[in-house]
Amino acid sequence: MKAIVFQQYGSPDFMELKEVEKPVPKNDEVLIKVHAVSINEWDWAILHGVPFVNRLAYGLFKPRMQILGADVAGQVEAVGKNVKRFQPGDEVFGDLCRSGWGGFAEYVCAREKALTLKPDSINYEQAASLPQAGLLAVQGLRKGQLQPNQTNHGQKVLINGAGGGVGSIAIQIAKSLGAEVTAVDSTTKLDRMRSIGADHVIDYKQDDFTKNGVCYDLILDVMGFHSMFDYKRALCPNGYYVMVGGATRLANQVMFLGSLVSMFGGKKMNLLLYKPNKGLDFLIELIKSGKVTTVIDRTFPLSETADAFRYYGEGHVRGKIIVTVEHTI
Repeated sequence: MKAIVFQQYGSPDFMELKEVEKPVPKNDEVLIKVHAVSINEWDWAILHGVPFVNRLAYGLFKPRMQILGADVAGQVEAVGKNVKRFQPGDEVFGDLCRSGWGGFAEYVCAREKALTLKPDSINYEQAASLPQAGLLAVQGLRKGQLQPNQTNHGQKVLINGAGGGVGSIAIQIAKSLGAEVTAVDSTTKLDRMRSIGADHVIDYKQDDFTKNGVCYDLILDVMGFHSMFDYKRALCPNGYYVMVGGATRLANQVMFLGSLVSMFGGKKMNLLLYKPNKGLDFLIELIKSGKVTTVIDRTFPLSETADAFRYYGEGHVRGKIIVTVEHTI
């Protein structure tokens, strides 16, 4: 089968389309005929071998895992003898980050528990755009105690880095719960953020929301680059800050100082620890109800995966980048 392989850390230039052996499912695994896979920040980080902790997990000097891709959608080709939930022909999707990755290929094996049935109402590309981005949004908003609006005044939510995959879903979920949403990103993404429901948009290059005197009940931070104490200043007295992504420096701040800060006063500072596929049923219901729609920027064929990563690395992506896999009969 064909797969995109990288054998050394670095740029997308090291990604090559190669012929590799087709995997065989273990007893508790499903073999998936891949139709679509999305690019996530984690793919980018592992490709580059940063931060250093990734090398401890995936290979110190060269990658042990040579096929990236975790968010996969496709059709079940075969099942192991212990698999109960799926059968050949089922359309499935899920996050394979704890099942060995391997999505940028014609076929991949995954544990049964990493997958769920794809709704008929969405196609493979849309399904592949959802798992990591959608569930980071779901889990981050839940950790920030965002509740359905029970009064005439919704919670004030700010999403920093709202123009990408996570932020695009988070805007829509927050709006579905009655929140007043402020979305922060670059100039080129402002119109897109408005179009999916943001009440207010901020160009981070023109306005620093941590200094404008406005406070928020929840700050969901996808692209953290301020100091933790800057974010704390922008919170309302009982507000929550939840870091989903961003600089390692900030993550260390929140990890080691956040609980201490949260002990004094009502403001809470949290670092989200992502749990793959947790909350996917809730997200599917939002998709089925029409409250959330997928936001896809561009699609690339498998043979152009390196170009897809280069485009991702430019930092201007509005939504998700999808790689599609065509199968010849």
